[in-house]
Amino acid sequence: MIRIPTPTSSPLSPSTPGREWWRSAVIYQVYPRSFADSDGDGIGDLPGITHRLPALRELGVDAVWLSPFQTSPQRDAGYDVADYCDVDPRFGTLADFDALLGTAHELGLRVIIDLVPNHSSSDHVWFQEALAAGPGSPERARYIFRDGTGADGELPPNNWESIFGGAAWTRITEADGRPGQWYLHLFDKSQPDLDWENPWVWEQFRGILRFWLDRGVDGFRVDVAHGMIKEKGLPDYTPPAHAGSMGGGQVPTTTGGIALEPQIAGHAGDEPATPPYFAQDGVHAIYRDWHTVLEEYEGDRVLCGEAWVEPLEKLARWVRPDEMQQTFNFGYLETPWDAVALRTVIDRSISVFGSVGAPSTWVLSNHDVVRHATRLALEGENLQGHGIGPNSTGIPDPQFALRRARAATALMLALPGSAYLYQGEELGLPEAIDLPDEARQDPTWFRTNGERYGRDGCRVPIPWEGTDPSYGFGPTAASWLPQPASWASYTRSSQRGVPGSTLSMYQDALAARREHDLAFGELEWANAGEDALLFRSGAVTVAVNFGKAPLELPAGAVILASGPLEGRLLPRDTTAWLI
Repeated sequence: MIRIPTPTSSPLSPSTPGREWWRSAVIYQVYPRSFADSDGDGIGDLPGITHRLPALRELGVDAVWLSPFQTSPQRDAGYDVADYCDVDPRFGTLADFDALLGTAHELGLRVIIDLVPNHSSSDHVWFQEALAAGPGSPERARYIFRDGTGADGELPPNNWESIFGGAAWTRITEADGRPGQWYLHLFDKSQPDLDWENPWVWEQFRGILRFWLDRGVDGFRVDVAHGMIKEKGLPDYTPPAHAGSMGGGQVPTTTGGIALEPQIAGHAGDEPATPPYFAQDGVHAIYRDWHTVLEEYEGDRVLCGEAWVEPLEKLARWVRPDEMQQTFNFGYLETPWDAVALRTVIDRSISVFGSVGAPSTWVLSNHDVVRHATRLALEGENLQGHGIGPNSTGIPDPQFALRRARAATALMLALPGSAYLYQGEELGLPEAIDLPDEARQDPTWFRTNGERYGRDGCRVPIPWEGTDPSYGFGPTAASWLPQPASWASYTRSSQRGVPGSTLSMYQDALAARREHDLAFGELEWANAGEDALLFRSGAVTVAVNFGKAPLELPAGAVILASGPLEGRLLPRDTTAWLI
C-alpha cells in the first residue's frame, strides 16, 4: 500500500524558531520542459506539472523548485529572461502558475522559483531601450556598457572571457550606424550583465521579488548568486589553466546559468584567488536587502543561492543570519565515491554552515551535471559541463552504477540538514548517453563543434507510465529530446508499490527520515576504517560499505537498505539504516 504523507501544516504558517521548514526540507527540482507535457507539443508545461504534483506528495518531498519558466527566447534554457513577471507561452500562463501554486499548497508542498538577477535576455525591453538610448543615457546605465580600447575603440574594454567561451564583450552598432560601445556578458552574448552598482536595478528586482511573493511563492533559488557585483575598474584577469574541470585551479566555467569560481585542489582551508567578476563582497548587501523584502511576508520565505564558491568557509558568508537561508553544497556533489573524502566534506559542511546558524544542504544531481546514477561510477575524467556521450570512455555498467547511486542517496538522506532531489533520480534514471547528434540542443555542443556533449543527457523528459512513445510524458509521442528505449523499465508506474524498486527506496527513506527526525540529528561517527562509514543520528545507525568485501552490520534492526543484504552482511556499494 502506498503511503501518502499528510501535510503537517499550512505551507505559509510560520515555523517554530530553529525549526523553520527550510532547515529540514527535501526539495524536488522540476525542470519544466522535461517533467510533464499537458498539450502534446513535446515540451513540458505548468499544467503538466500541476497534474503530476500528487506524485511528488506521494514521494514524500516537502517542496518543489521550478527551474525557469518565465518569458524567454530560450537561448540558454530559460536562463535568459525577457520578462521576469510573466510566464513563457511555451509553459502556459500566469493563471496556470497560480493554479499550480494553489494545488501545491493544498497538497502541503511549498514552491520555490528560479530568479536570474546577474543578467537578462538581450530581448528584454530594458536592454532594447538601452541600445536605442545611446551612450551616457540612464537606459545604458542599466547594463555594463563601456567604450572600447585601441585607437578607435575597436578592442574590448578588458581581457575577460565569457564562461561560454570567447570574449565576454560584444560591440554594438549605434543607431546612426557607427561602431559603438561594448557591453559585458559573462555568459552568452544574448545575456547582457546588469549593472548592480545602479540603484535602479535594485529597485526593479525588489519589485520582481514582491510580484512573485504576492502570488504566494515560498522562496527563490538565485542563479549565479556569487555574481552581479564586479570589481571596480573592471581590471584584466587571466584565469588559471586547465579550464573546464570543477577540480583544482581552473578557469571559471559554467553549466548553464551557473558559474564556478577557481578552486585550489588540496587546500580546503585556503581561500583561492577571486576573479574580479565573481564573489565580490558587494553581493552581500544585495542579499541583506532582499532578506528584508522577504521578511515583509509571512511563512518563512527563503532564498537559496547557487554560489559556486570555495572554500566552504567563504561560501558560508552567503547564509549568515541576515542574508540567504540556504546555498547549494556543490563541494558535496563533486566529492567522489570515497569514504574518507565524503567524511571530510560532511564534517566540514556541518561545522562551517553550523557556525553561522545555517543548515547544510546536500545534493547529488541537477539539470547541469551528469546524473549521479551514472556519474558516481564513471571511470576516468569527467569534466564539469562537458557531459558524456557515445564516444566517451569509462561508461559504467548501468546496474553497477545504479547500485552505487542508491547507496549514495541513502547516505545523503540520513544527513542532518536539507536535501535536494532532481526529477527522475527517484526512478534511478541514468544519463541519456546515446542521443543522436542531430537531436542535441545544449549550446555547449554547438559552441565546441561537438567536442563537448554538454547537458542534454540529464535533461531528457522523464518516463511516467506505459510503453507508448514518450512513456506518459505527454499525450503524444512528441518529446523535445528523444527518450531512450531502455527507459521503459524505469517508468514510475513499473516501480510504484514494488518492494526494492528505486522509487520505493526513495519513498521509504523519506518516510524514515521524517519519522526519526534525521534532518535535526546530531551526527556521531564510529570508527569504520577507510572503506566504510558508520555513524549514528539520534536513534538511527547508518552504515555504508565502499569496499569490495562485505562488512558485518552493526547491531540493530534494519529499517532501510539501498540494496539486497547478505544476511547480516553489508555488500559493497550498499547503505543500511538500523535502529
